[in-house]
Amino acid sequence: MKVRQVLRYTVPLLVLFAMSLTTALPSATAQSGTVVPPIPYPDAPKLDIGGTPVQRLTVDQLVTYKTLPEYHQAPWLDALVASGQLPPVEKRLPKEPQVYLKSGMKDGLGVYGDVWRAFSACPTAGYNEMAGVSLGWFGIESYTVRYGSLVKTGPLFRTDQDVQPMPEIAKSWEWSTDGMQLTMHLIEGAKWSDGVAFNADDVMFTWDGYIADDNVNAPHHLDAWTWNGKAASLAKVDDYTVKFTFPVSKPYDAFYLMNESNFDVMPSHQLKQLHPKWSTATPKPTYKDFQNALAPDHLPLVTMGPWSITEYKTDELMILRRNPYYWKVDEAGNQLPYIDEVTFRKGPSGIGRDLCTIAGDCDHMNLENPSGFVEAMTKAQATDAKFGVNWGPEVLGFNVQFNFSLGVGIQDANRDTALRTLFRDLRFRQALSYATDRDGIAQSIMKGPFLRGWAGGLMPGAPGFDKSSVVYYPYDVGSAKTLLAQIGLKLGSDGTLQWPSGPMAGQPVVIQLLASQDAKETQSIAESLIHQWGAVGIKVNMKIIDSQTQTDLRAAGTWDMMVQREGQAFTLPFVNPTALAPLTKNFTLQLEGSTPRQLMDFEPSLVDIVNKYRSTFDTPARNALMVQYNHIFTQNVYNLGIFIGRYGLGLNKRVKNVADGTPVFLYQYVEDAILLDTMWSPVDQQLTQTRPNTIPIYK
Repeated sequence: MKVRQVLRYTVPLLVLFAMSLTTALPSATAQSGTVVPPIPYPDAPKLDIGGTPVQRLTVDQLVTYKTLPEYHQAPWLDALVASGQLPPVEKRLPKEPQVYLKSGMKDGLGVYGDVWRAFSACPTAGYNEMAGVSLGWFGIESYTVRYGSLVKTGPLFRTDQDVQPMPEIAKSWEWSTDGMQLTMHLIEGAKWSDGVAFNADDVMFTWDGYIADDNVNAPHHLDAWTWNGKAASLAKVDDYTVKFTFPVSKPYDAFYLMNESNFDVMPSHQLKQLHPKWSTATPKPTYKDFQNALAPDHLPLVTMGPWSITEYKTDELMILRRNPYYWKVDEAGNQLPYIDEVTFRKGPSGIGRDLCTIAGDCDHMNLENPSGFVEAMTKAQATDAKFGVNWGPEVLGFNVQFNFSLGVGIQDANRDTALRTLFRDLRFRQALSYATDRDGIAQSIMKGPFLRGWAGGLMPGAPGFDKSSVVYYPYDVGSAKTLLAQIGLKLGSDGTLQWPSGPMAGQPVVIQLLASQDAKETQSIAESLIHQWGAVGIKVNMKIIDSQTQTDLRAAGTWDMMVQREGQAFTLPFVNPTALAPLTKNFTLQLEGSTPRQLMDFEPSLVDIVNKYRSTFDTPARNALMVQYNHIFTQNVYNLGIFIGRYGLGLNKRVKNVADGTPVFLYQYVEDAILLDTMWSPVDQQLTQTRPNTIPIYK
């Protein structure tokens, strides 16, 4: 797979683009009672770009596993070893630690010290991450729990292939002759951050207690691990070996179910006794008790990651300190990470991270709220700027999602059923598309070439995107009104559409539209849609929610519509094919409860295409399937795309070992794409730590 180059813009170029920007092609105005047809999706603006290409390497040029003749640690740990508080470093490492190779390091082997300053705009709800609990996002999960997955996919943008993942706690694997079994060999002798041994029991607990238990709000359950109607299974072979058995031969997409964020291995010695399946307590804990077992003040965090959370002050500050039992080293035997401490400021909005980085008080920002782009680019051009910005392809997409579930999350039987039945009427979704001035919203947020209208579905920056597959309904209020009239919705005296019949007859059609507390642009979009949809008689109530509330509402199915920043499945579909169609019970747009869900007429076609895609590894054949998929998706307005743009990666210039061309969001977010534990900074540029010379202390 070809990875696009990053983009580097200067402010003068941006101004030039803004001055030369032409408006989108106007649609023909619908005559009374008619609907204008779709129009060709416009080409992306032609930009004169620069940038540094990604240096593609083989996986074995990045990492290996082996015993080294000697090991070293951060010098201040020597005193803790001498006092008996820690075993010697060689006793804390696995038999064969993972070794990061110099050939994969942009700036070479690093030096110890420094603090990485980050920012989070999401509340920390707790630490039972695989049970659907938010640690606070903005990279917190990546710095801690996601260095304990079976395999790693975030850095694959740097590798010479895009199917086989990088090894992680599974250091190697082999397929059986028939491809029906995958035997995975785990790191041997590694320890959790509290010094307790890691082994296959932790992997099995994560499988049995989260993935195979539908009562736990895990990222994926067994229905995601199902091919041809049959689920995979996992068995322990010995303390450091597990074996998957599949119903089909070599389902390579399974690797993207066992990666970071989908199979983060949880500590069985800490959590198994709290799980309803295994607890011997009286009374037994409930599943809600288990979900909330690790409250925000339950610290330090037990982790396999490079840093452990040691302190948290609600809505103020989080401190992560080096994990002295971390199981990775560089090729000189230096135990990682190089950086001692990570701190997170807490704030109410993701814009705070941008402002903090621009001011020089934070070290990193994912430019994903376009209203802040101009200021960031302007400041980055200053001669004394402490940060730089790189831009990627068009994969920053915002859309509106519909809740199509008829059997899950119904709270008001009359209202909720009527509304979701309306969502399932294609004419209504088309009417919303015609009523949405996508380019107007985009340009109101940021003038220039960075943002443009988007139909939804595959992102224009996706490697397999074909614009001929897009069915693009233009902005045309007349067409929207015609479609709404065809449905039978009529305007009341207050200018709001009313239900024509049934239990809701005569009452106004009112939709709750959710926006994200930390993704500011979702709020800007929602505010615009209130006015644009109001012009055709649709009343919208906006509600801003935090990340944990969003997770809970999605799991329960108790929402109407949601403005969302789209995930990477619509850029690289093979990383999460079960997010593309209702293959699993917890498919967000169509949850399935105790009775089979009622699919809309086009959904079986999407399911069939995605199932074929999962077992197809020929690139042209894959792309052809996605052309079919995207045509059906956009034709049926499965979700309503608003605008597409580009992510910008802002980094403090003192930080070393961030590879050229690192994307903000491709296989994973940038925090999982960067090998965080290899970052370092020169001694003369290091900053004062908040809690120097301390490690996590467990009771």
